[in-house]
Amino acid sequence: MAGVRSLLLLLLVLQSSCVGVRSPLAVLKRFKETTRTFSDECLGTTRPVIPIDSSDFALDIRMPGVTPKQSDTYFCMSMRLPTDEEAFVIDFKPRASMDTVHHMLLFGCNMPSSTGSYWYCDEGTCIDKANILYAWARNAPPTRLPEGVGFRVGGETGSKYFVLQVHYGDISAFRDNHKDCSGVSLHLTRLPQPLIAGMYLMMSVDTVIPAGEKVVNSDISCHYKKYPMHVFAYRVHTHHLGKVVSGYRVRNEQWTLIGRQSPQLPQAFYPVEHPVDVSFGDILAARCVFTGEGRTEATHIGGTSSDEMCNLYIMYYMEAKHAVSFMTCTQNVAPDMFRTIPPEANIPIPVKSDMVMMHGHHKETESKDKTSLLQQPKREEADVLEQDFHVEEALDWPGVYLLPGQVSGVALDPKNNLVIFHRGDHIWDGNSFDSKFVYQQRGLGPIEEDTILVIDPNNATVLQSSGKNLFYLPHGLSVDKDGNYWVTDVALHQVFKLDPNRKEGPLLVLGRSMQPGSDQNHFCQPTDVAVDPGTGTIFVSDGYCNSRIMQFSPSGNFITQWGEESSGRNPKPGQFSIPHSLALVPHLNQLCVADRENGRIQCFKTDTKEFVQEIKHASFGRNVFAISYVSGLLFAVNGKPYFGDQEPVQGFVMNFSSGEIIDIFKPVRKHFDMPHDITASADGTVYIGDAHTNTVWKFTSAEKMEHRSVKKAGIEAQEIKESEAVVETKMENNPTSSELQKTQEKQKLIKEPDSGVPVVLITTLLVIPVVVLLAIAVFIRWKKSRAFGDSEHKLEASSGRVLGKLRGKGSGGLNLGNFFASRKGYSRKGFDRLSTEGSDHEKDEEDGSESEEEYSAPLPAPSTSSS
Repeated sequence: MAGVRSLLLLLLVLQSSCVGVRSPLAVLKRFKETTRTFSDECLGTTRPVIPIDSSDFALDIRMPGVTPKQSDTYFCMSMRLPTDEEAFVIDFKPRASMDTVHHMLLFGCNMPSSTGSYWYCDEGTCIDKANILYAWARNAPPTRLPEGVGFRVGGETGSKYFVLQVHYGDISAFRDNHKDCSGVSLHLTRLPQPLIAGMYLMMSVDTVIPAGEKVVNSDISCHYKKYPMHVFAYRVHTHHLGKVVSGYRVRNEQWTLIGRQSPQLPQAFYPVEHPVDVSFGDILAARCVFTGEGRTEATHIGGTSSDEMCNLYIMYYMEAKHAVSFMTCTQNVAPDMFRTIPPEANIPIPVKSDMVMMHGHHKETESKDKTSLLQQPKREEADVLEQDFHVEEALDWPGVYLLPGQVSGVALDPKNNLVIFHRGDHIWDGNSFDSKFVYQQRGLGPIEEDTILVIDPNNATVLQSSGKNLFYLPHGLSVDKDGNYWVTDVALHQVFKLDPNRKEGPLLVLGRSMQPGSDQNHFCQPTDVAVDPGTGTIFVSDGYCNSRIMQFSPSGNFITQWGEESSGRNPKPGQFSIPHSLALVPHLNQLCVADRENGRIQCFKTDTKEFVQEIKHASFGRNVFAISYVSGLLFAVNGKPYFGDQEPVQGFVMNFSSGEIIDIFKPVRKHFDMPHDITASADGTVYIGDAHTNTVWKFTSAEKMEHRSVKKAGIEAQEIKESEAVVETKMENNPTSSELQKTQEKQKLIKEPDSGVPVVLITTLLVIPVVVLLAIAVFIRWKKSRAFGDSEHKLEASSGRVLGKLRGKGSGGLNLGNFFASRKGYSRKGFDRLSTEGSDHEKDEEDGSESEEEYSAPLPAPSTSSS
């Protein structure tokens, strides 16, 4: 007995020593720091979690370097939520390219179907019910939820695991056997969200598209019998034959559009044009329009590239106390109702040829030369055709914590260093000027600290500073091709040219100090300067109390001016209401002006001053604060929405030649309050300075940040090692974790001999507790066998049943192959690997079986009235 006590004591010592080295973390408790093993070809971090602040963290979910060997391969991988506490997903960022991935789905569940680092999804997705959280295809941009809305995970009721499903369609992109690390990055917060997001999937399961048929409609409808839900985004999905997908709410025989889109465009979650509420008794209806032309045999709903799909994903939110995370509709309960469907649902949406995303996995393209499909059009500076370009915050950049004074201007010098113009301890408020725009706080004296900071773009260290005792209220900043600074001061009503290496004073001064005016020698609160790199011509936007653009020679002599104050609600070209920011497009001889209070951008010829174009979008809201041009792209930031307005404050990327918005972006750390200036570099890096939060953010083009798949179709992709935005895992061993989690941790330890810990040591540490436990078990069983005879056989049988349940796949997940095969006339072909996109839900019930700044549009108030 003394020996047993010794063994038990040894076991307790081992356990307590393990507990003793744990260090609780403020964000991610009870988990031990670990890393993932990626292929060497998967560039970037192998640490998938990073704390953002005391309540938020980001999670990077990626395939661990896989190479599919046959087309229509579905791979799954899982990641445990790195906290036992309740959390909320508030942002999704895809990390994939349609060159390699057909689509991705992200599920939430409590137990994945496998313990491996990844597995074939035909083994199942989850043992229990799987809820769809996110879906991506065809180079869709990121999805950010409205303020106050989140998908609930963790805690007592939320999912404990994320399961990523990736469908690799045509694997010709992998003929060089490279490794793929596609996936999705999540932003999570532990702050309770008042509104809980969910997904409503409308999906056809029995549509047949006859060969050669010109038009085939697939209709879906279900009665809604839950608490009110508020729709804020939607996503459509078909394969090659789909022409248009439309979704509606039907109330009192009135059809209200939820969303309508071509499935041949990037399959993103698009915001609804007008908020739509769905209440008890409403009907949700959807129609997919297909064509069978070009096919020689009938096409069925299925999961392979030769099959079709008809899916409408509706993203909604509900009040937290009534929230349902996942609902489905796979029937058509009101077929006669579709006789009155709006005609728009039957009209295909025209898609420009340069915007069509190729379905490389379809049979129609298999005979084509794959390299020709990958050839990109020549990138002209004035005609950028990359419609999937997008930027996101560089979360590893520490410059966001610099906290200078009010940041009024940002620019890049010839060395690509960031230059910041800030106001130190001076603040522009209601007491700064009188009714005649004369500065009233002159007694404070000039700002006594350096107002111009040169910042290292990589680590945010201050390389140089200047501008002490020169300025009262700094505003605009630009840097010419020779590296000279051009700045404006709205209190001084002046423009200055500064040599960053000269301490004697300005090289040139325009305007009269502290004297506002509107003639050729005066400014009135000038806002920005632009210098033509070819001619040295100086353009000044003037400003808050003058509505004009002034032109000067390189030596500062007045040449001309144009512009006038706006009148009425529909301002004419050349009319301004605070020309706030300037951007030159030198090769086209154009000057663009952010016409701030008119919420638009106007562009003019620099030689004739002729109006060229206006760029104005509803998503700008009422203000455009700042603009920047580089390589065919125009970047912009808007301002705070007025009371009752829907447009959030955010950044924009536009195709300059067409004016179309190709990306909208926001920061993750902190939030825009008054983004006052913006500057961009040729590689797609963007900096934004905020005058209210005293913050500068760095945003980087997604191509630089991702390690998703470093080669495309055998063509070398540029391998850029940069810190991933989502980079760090902090996990601590959970003593109450499941057998599945323990098995995964053991496998991970065994698979990581290169982590710096000798394999022998790891093996020894694992074996010692096992030997101790076996010894204890043998002794106990020996004692029981003597005391109770054959009872150990009953114990062994019971243990076998329990272990069987732990090791088995379970029956909680729905096998879509069997599901669709049960439908009349359906071919099972293609479901031997897996099913349709994302329909790995458990039930098939009619009507929804359950499976200072605003940063997004204000949420609609819960209401049962029509929208």
